[in-house]
Amino acid sequence: MDSQVEYSHSEIMVVITALMLVMLLAALDQTIVSTALPRIATDLHGLNKISWVATAYLLTSAITTPIYGKISDQLGRKKIFQTAIIIFLIGSVLCGISQNMNELVLARGLQGIGAGGLMSLVLAIVGDIIPPRQRGKYMGYFMSVFGVSSVIGPLLGGFLTDSLSWRWVFFVNIPLGAIALTAVATRLHLPVYKEDHNIDYTGAALLSVGSVCLLLATVWGGTNYAWASTQIIGLLIAGVVLAVSFVLWERRAKEPIIPLHLFKNDIFTVSVLLSLLSGIAMFAAILYIPVYQQTVRGFSPTKSGLLMLPLVLGLLVAGITSGRLTSKLGRYRIFPIVGTLVLAFGLWLFSHLTLTTPEWMLGLWMLVIGAGLGTFMQIMTLAIQNSVDRRHMGTATSSATFFRSLGSAFGGAIFGSIMLNRLSHYLTLSLPHTSSKLNVSNIQQGANLQSLPPAVANTVQQSFVHAFHDMFLFAIPIALLAFVVALFLRETPLRSSHDQPVIE
Repeated sequence: MDSQVEYSHSEIMVVITALMLVMLLAALDQTIVSTALPRIATDLHGLNKISWVATAYLLTSAITTPIYGKISDQLGRKKIFQTAIIIFLIGSVLCGISQNMNELVLARGLQGIGAGGLMSLVLAIVGDIIPPRQRGKYMGYFMSVFGVSSVIGPLLGGFLTDSLSWRWVFFVNIPLGAIALTAVATRLHLPVYKEDHNIDYTGAALLSVGSVCLLLATVWGGTNYAWASTQIIGLLIAGVVLAVSFVLWERRAKEPIIPLHLFKNDIFTVSVLLSLLSGIAMFAAILYIPVYQQTVRGFSPTKSGLLMLPLVLGLLVAGITSGRLTSKLGRYRIFPIVGTLVLAFGLWLFSHLTLTTPEWMLGLWMLVIGAGLGTFMQIMTLAIQNSVDRRHMGTATSSATFFRSLGSAFGGAIFGSIMLNRLSHYLTLSLPHTSSKLNVSNIQQGANLQSLPPAVANTVQQSFVHAFHDMFLFAIPIALLAFVVALFLRETPLRSSHDQPVIE
């Protein structure tokens, strides 16, 4: 395929089909794990590390995303794409055979290294072959895949966990990955660019270590160590120093991992900031609603998966609708403004959780959150791709994906820390010191509530409810800040072809 030729719908759909298989692989892994997490935490005795199962994956995928974008811009996307799939599958196998939470967290980190190339390169390849004005309707196909995986994922994850083992939520990636690799090898034909390249390993190292320091401070603060302790203050200082060093290094790097010149484009800057904030806010819902359903309500993983369907429905319908309206109208600014407000409203609804909230009401609240996310999540990528030159497509797309993934990683860590901190607070207030060998640490490590005396179990469940209530309250300001940022998004006409110049 010649990168300068516009392709017909049938030619595009051949490539889109292969990409949709890879998108299914990546999206399914995110959703299939959510309903299995509470069982994993119980079996491996690590409720206090549950956020790291998601955070390790998201952090490594975030850090490697810009590297994949840079390499693919220079060497072509196909081989890099295939390598990412293979790394992802190796990580999946190691996740499935993990014997403790530390092994699982490390394996999820490796899996994330592969995942960093999946989402960003799929979107970059779409940007290579489809003009911006037409991209919205094709993005709808990917939202459909995400919606289908979101439907299948929680149900399949719950079914496998109940009937076989939670380990199969990782092993199921293997046959799907083999199909995806075959489809990419036979269906995806893109030009290969042979250029001299210098990978910014120093920048990647500074970014990685700095992010880990800040995440550790977030996760450990108030639980493992006091916020004013030497350990937490030291981690915060190290994180800030490394972040500043990263920015200074990127200014002089020959081929920076995140080119700072992109931030001179206000559409890019607003879009990545919005992606960061939305990534933080969304994980309060996606990661911890199943924990509430299984830990507090005592639902099985399968039922928990079924009860997530309204969120999926909202995400799917809103995503396809906003994508088609964007292509039809040629306008995109309104969708992030409306979507962030709807998301904030959904989080506010969830701050009213109780032990006995009716299931139909939970479903309605999840529908609202899904509609909010679906309205604008894919629009940010479209806005960025429309505002940069084609030669920067891969780097700009992967940079945006990086900030969204980084936001998700911090969201998982921040809200996990808030939940555990508030849970510890409420348990300390509610439980008598003489409660038959029960303590906060036991519960945080995944004590089975069904084995507790009814009165004690009820107190623990109430403590969980209060902790979830506080966690969702903390998420609301982040969604509202995203709304404020969305107001600054500048709209430019969507280009009808790749050759049309970028409008400043």
